[in-house]
Amino acid sequence: MEPAVQVENLVKRFGSFTAVDGVTFAVERGEVFGILGPNGAGKTTTLEIIESLQKPTLGRVSVLGLDVQSDAAKVKARIGVQLQASAYYDYLNLTEVLSLLGSFYPSRIEPATLLEQVGLADLSTSRIRELSGGQQQRFAVAASLVNHPELVILDEPTTGLDPQARRNLWGLIREVNQRGVTVVLTTHYMDEAEILCSRLAIMDHGQILALDTPRNLINRLEASYTVKLTMDQPMTLAQIEALNGAVDVVQSGEQDEDGPVTENTYLLRLANSASALRAMLDEIAKAGLGLENLQITPVTLEDVFLELTGNELRE
Repeated sequence: MEPAVQVENLVKRFGSFTAVDGVTFAVERGEVFGILGPNGAGKTTTLEIIESLQKPTLGRVSVLGLDVQSDAAKVKARIGVQLQASAYYDYLNLTEVLSLLGSFYPSRIEPATLLEQVGLADLSTSRIRELSGGQQQRFAVAASLVNHPELVILDEPTTGLDPQARRNLWGLIREVNQRGVTVVLTTHYMDEAEILCSRLAIMDHGQILALDTPRNLINRLEASYTVKLTMDQPMTLAQIEALNGAVDVVQSGEQDEDGPVTENTYLLRLANSASALRAMLDEIAKAGLGLENLQITPVTLEDVFLELTGNELRE
């Protein structure tokens, strides 16, 4: 069976600006596939081409075995789309909006069923403006499901939501996927990508830098742990270099609660070995350095992004 989405050597230029630069990937049927990257990475443009909303400059994209350009109408009939910003007729209630949207498709799900699925059945006579941010996002997902799609595309579905609303929407996305619907989503939230996605593409400056499961992406790093040290006094360069087992050492500087910046806080990345941590602590003791605080955490997708790009993930 062909993939749900096949993207081959995709390029999209706007004048002299290249928004998507030679992207290739496939989305398997039934998976939750994520594209993680900062604003301006090319995520939305890539989705808009998959959705037949933009024409590629170069390359080929197929969805459910159909070419998104020559078979655009057939593609749109079989997919659901939740855009970053959606506009609905403000004088219609939720049931009426879904009825209107459903009337555009030969196959559709009844509004009452959709509203029940997204937990909005008791608000069926409400208007969009009367909903909270989280409720509006859930309704946008309901609207994307109106035509009983085989593939749903969600563009940063939880942006701007509070933590509870984000988690509620995560649960909804999982439920949609468990019903056999393939999900493609973009996000710039690390935790969201790691929790929801079976596979993940890290994208920046129009290119895919890595593609794998979240766990495999993390396991690629030479370092497996990050260690934050706070010393009673700054270390010299020689003392920093003597910390055996450290893959990378950065003097980070941290804001104290009372205001001033602490210059003697250091972030280290350690190899996946108990001896690496032991060697580092031995060097600290040998040098007579005063250790005030020690925090050890596993590496995360953010560490993967930093390793690949050298930049913090931009909001």
